[in-house]
Amino acid sequence: MGPEVAELVFPTAVRDRLSEHVRLIPGRVNAQPDDASLALLADAEILVSGWGCPRLAADVLARAPRLRAVMHAAGTVKSLVSDAMWERGIVVSSAADANAGPVVAHTLALITLAARRTLTAAAGYPKGWPAFSSRTGADGSTVGIVGASRIGRGVLAGLRGSDAGYELLLSDPYVTDEDARALGATRVGLAELCNRSAVVSVHAPLLPETERLLDGRMLALIPDGGAVINTARGPIVDTDALTAECASGRLEAYLDVTDPEPLPPEHPLLALPNVLVTPHVAGAQGSELRRLGAYAVDEVARWVAGEPLRGEVGRRSLDRLA
Repeated sequence: MGPEVAELVFPTAVRDRLSEHVRLIPGRVNAQPDDASLALLADAEILVSGWGCPRLAADVLARAPRLRAVMHAAGTVKSLVSDAMWERGIVVSSAADANAGPVVAHTLALITLAARRTLTAAAGYPKGWPAFSSRTGADGSTVGIVGASRIGRGVLAGLRGSDAGYELLLSDPYVTDEDARALGATRVGLAELCNRSAVVSVHAPLLPETERLLDGRMLALIPDGGAVINTARGPIVDTDALTAECASGRLEAYLDVTDPEPLPPEHPLLALPNVLVTPHVAGAQGSELRRLGAYAVDEVARWVAGEPLRGEVGRRSLDRLA
């Protein structure tokens, strides 16, 4: 990982905890595998990685003959893992669970704003307050969750535990009707979800089959005055189609991810009063970052003790993860 990442994710107290379980090899924290850092891998059994870690391809692994586990102090490991790792039987763990909590909290806040059509109300403020009877409240709103990922499930749990009176819909090809009911939702197809939901929140992984999953046809099904929330991956939503819907004033959008990312400064989404675009801030920020390091340290402790890992990522499950 980069040195600046290490300082935030592994402050002194977290590093001290790590040193209680393993012998830390002294050396620089490097993002790129130069000769000096590769030489340090010769004796390493565990590699702790984070944002900025390059792909652990066969040529890197050849310099780490004793490596048996990689504990990733961040979310997705898709850019990190290689076939050579699986062939070597190297265990991989991700701190995605630690990063999920802040994303869930961020999404729940956005759903509250979206259910009230907050951006539209704020844009109309200079023209005078709307009549009380015309204000859109949260009670009775239908919220559609696209993807029963760890974050999608966390959002459903938060909505289910609230007293706002939401009707919850879920679209995910890997869950059953019974699974959805256990999550407090009704399982429906994507088209029906869009057609019935005042707020559509995206939590699917980015896969070939989910790219532009919310295309122009699906967005057109969302009722007038509805909102799209995306804290997952930008390409899951068709940017051009969403821009057209928001420019017409028909939909609001709350986007922490975009396609492309970042958007060019002149992109129309950035100027629309009914669109909120944030620079990928839903995940762990500030002091929350130490949660990622602490999670990785806990995984190291479990692995050293021979206990099951909480965040283990398998080769077969990788394609379905974010």
